[in-house]
Order: sequence, then structure tokens, then C-alpha cells
Amino acid sequence: MSRYRPPRAKGSPYITPEGAQRLREELNSLWKIERPQVTATVHAAALNGDRSENGDYIYGKKRLREIDSRVRFLQKRLDELHVVDTKPADTGRIFFGCWIGLEDTLGVTHNYRIVGPDEFDLNQGLLSCDSPLGKALLGKTSGETVHLKTPEGETEWQINSLTYD
Repeated sequence: MSRYRPPRAKGSPYITPEGAQRLREELNSLWKIERPQVTATVHAAALNGDRSENGDYIYGKKRLREIDSRVRFLQKRLDELHVVDTKPADTGRIFFGCWIGLEDTLGVTHNYRIVGPDEFDLNQGLLSCDSPLGKALLGKTSGETVHLKTPEGETEWQINSLTYD
């Protein structure tokens, strides 16, 4: 059995201005704040001598690799992302950046915003446009019902409201 894993499909290249700002802040924090601190720790640990049993050195080098990997990813991803900061011509339909009020079959109301895959967070109500529910909602209008097949069975969502504020 091999360890090969095919590359993951790239997500949509869209992002909101707020999401782009968060990614830039993360990149700046990693590069200007965290990386110099870890580098200083690794340098101090290297001065202690034997590096093979030096935990600060070993874990510091590991953290540096993680930081460098994330920095490379963020730099490449920010270059290819398109910031969507305008409303669509038809604001009566659900498109990228739309805030949506949904009601599930139990009568519970959920509020989501359609965002890019780099910024989704369901706890904050940010739903990826690449997710099954996000794809099912795109192009729909208020009052429509969306049916979605899930592993637990088919679910139904009623669109109650939509806004681009």
C-alpha cells in the first residue's frame, strides 16, 4: 500500500474583502512576529551544544517548517484569489457574499453568508460556496425550498431572507 494521495482539488478563487484581510494579517503575523521568535529560540537552543536531544531545537525546527509552509501557501493563495467587493446586478438571487436566512425541517432558523473556501466558519455563519449546501443555494431566491442529499438522508431548507449588507 503506497502513501500517495492525489492532490486536493483547488477551491473557488473567490474571497470577501474581510477574508482577504484576515489572510494578510495571518501572513504578517507569521512572518513578522512568530517566525523571528521561533528563530531566536532555535538559535539559543543550538548554542547549548548537542542538538540530537535538545527539545527546544528539535521542536523549534519543526515549528519553523510549519510556519514556512503556511507562509508559502498564503503567499501563493493570496496571489490567485479574486476579492469580490461588489454586489451582483440581480440582488434578488443568492450569489457570493449574500447573507441568507434558512429554516430547517425542525423550524430552526440559521443565518449564513456565502463566502470562499478559504474563509468558511460555520460557527460564525460563514458557509463555503464550494460546500454542498452552498452550491445548492446559489442562484435561488427568497421563498424557495432547497433539497439536499446528505449521508443521514435528504434534508430540506426553506430560504426565508437574503441580503447583501
